[in-house]
Amino acid sequence: MYIMVFIVGGGLCVIGQLLMDLTPLTPAHVLVLFVVLGGILSGIGLYQPLVDIAGAGATVPLLGFGHALVTGTIEDINSFGFLGIFSGALKATATGIMAAVVFGFFMSVLFNPKGKGG
Repeated sequence: MYIMVFIVGGGLCVIGQLLMDLTPLTPAHVLVLFVVLGGILSGIGLYQPLVDIAGAGATVPLLGFGHALVTGTIEDINSFGFLGIFSGALKATATGIMAAVVFGFFMSVLFNPKGKGG
C-alpha cells in the first residue's frame, strides 16, 4: 500500500512540476487546473478507483481537493436535494480550509515576510 501511495502521489506531483517547468503555466494555473481536473474526474467516476488504489497518494494532492469538493456536493445533494449544492463542498473540505487559515495566520504572526513594503 505505501508503495502505491508514494508512486501515485509522487507521480501527480511530478506532472505538476513538469507543467510548471516545461510550459508557460504558473503555479496558480497548475493549482486551478489540478483542482478542476480532480473535480471533473470525480464527477464522471474516474477518480474514486484511483483513491481506492492509492489512498492518501490520491487524496492529498490538489486533485484530491477537487475530488472532495465534488463527492461532498454529490452526497449532500442525495441527502438534502437542491440545498446540497451549497452545503456539500463546504462540509467535505471545511477541516482542510480551516487548517490552512489557522496555520497561515500563525505563520504570518511568527515570521516576517520578505516582500516589498515596511
